[in-house]
Amino acid sequence: MNDIDTIYTRRIEALFARHQSVQAAGFSAGAYKPGLERMREMDALLGQPWRGYDCIHVAGTNGKGSVATLIAAALGRVRGRVGLYTSPHLLDFRERMRVWDGEAVHYPTKAWVLDFLDRWEPEIERLQLSFFEITTALAFTWFREQQVPCAVIEVGLGGRLDATNIITPRVSVITSIGLDHCAILGDTRAQIAGEKAGIIKPGVPVVAGSRDPETAPVFTACADACGAPLRFADSDAPLSGRRIAALARRLDLRGDYQKANLATALTALDCLFGTLPPQALEALPAAGRSLDFRGRWDLVARQPDILCDIGHNPPALAANLRQLRHLMRSGQYRELTMVLGMMADKDVSGLRRRIPRGARLVLTAASTPRSLTARQLQERMLASGIPAAKDALLADSVAQALQEAMKNAAPASLIYVGGSAYVVSDAFRALGVHTGPGD
Repeated sequence: MNDIDTIYTRRIEALFARHQSVQAAGFSAGAYKPGLERMREMDALLGQPWRGYDCIHVAGTNGKGSVATLIAAALGRVRGRVGLYTSPHLLDFRERMRVWDGEAVHYPTKAWVLDFLDRWEPEIERLQLSFFEITTALAFTWFREQQVPCAVIEVGLGGRLDATNIITPRVSVITSIGLDHCAILGDTRAQIAGEKAGIIKPGVPVVAGSRDPETAPVFTACADACGAPLRFADSDAPLSGRRIAALARRLDLRGDYQKANLATALTALDCLFGTLPPQALEALPAAGRSLDFRGRWDLVARQPDILCDIGHNPPALAANLRQLRHLMRSGQYRELTMVLGMMADKDVSGLRRRIPRGARLVLTAASTPRSLTARQLQERMLASGIPAAKDALLADSVAQALQEAMKNAAPASLIYVGGSAYVVSDAFRALGVHTGPGD
């Protein structure tokens, strides 16, 4: 490791420690700071960099990263260059901000990140910015320096009070609504929808993923109040259901849940362009590979097949377990081992009655203080009525859990790794899976 690598590693570790991220620390006072006043002041000091390019703003409980990536893939092909801001990262902090030029993905250099943090440290300290506010300011500034004509911006948490909500986008997108982060966003889907709908801006077209009876009235009321044209992707997509299904089968983003994400992305692109350009459709099948978007139904090894997915809340886990059950019933695999770890604030009841019959469980803890220990996860699962947890193997680390999972695995076995982005991150490191910058 050379000097700049060492300095960068230490500086990012200090950034996590002094300005805690929700990813690392949960929703503590230091990690989550609702309100836009600090971010607006920092944005003004930076010269409002987001005004230099067209923005597409994407919120939602699940699917927002995939939808943002699909939109960015199309925009990069049509407009030649696009910024993409997502979270969390899996291996390197800089994964959160990338530029795709239609051929290759570019990330900020370590030197650029260090220079930004050094230059703006007095203001960061004065304003007491959170980790996510700092990261958002950094990404918006880097996109301007990269002279992107457009950028797709994923909301970090909620919408109304999220640091990204200082922008006025060309299109606002809300993917799906589920029960997650209830202590912050509300304990009903309608309340959570209200927080997500906070990204709707006066006169700016908005796309919602589905016309759900509990959340659609919230979106309709907010859009009407803002004079914002509203479309529901499940009923007003620009392509027929058959064509969307056919295109979804060609995506390298392979989860069954991607069909709904694709419909949402297509509807947003239709709002943006008026008519879908052919080159936009051509870019979608390889969106994941093109933009180096990993960790979503991600097949990272073969024989045995190892499948990683960062889905962590009840709706995401339910979708993943449903797809696993279909896979096992299809006869494609002879046996299934599930390596699971979860954060202490997550609801494990979403696993009840959904774990495929005969699956072997290996419970583990990710490398973060927020994680349940393997024993705690087992106890919670048993208390939630999940009998399969009784015979689970317990592993202190994800690396150890993978060793246990692979110990007696046949070539026709499937190993699923999930429950948390941190679990997938640890699995990538243990397996030598690369994503993000190469330096």
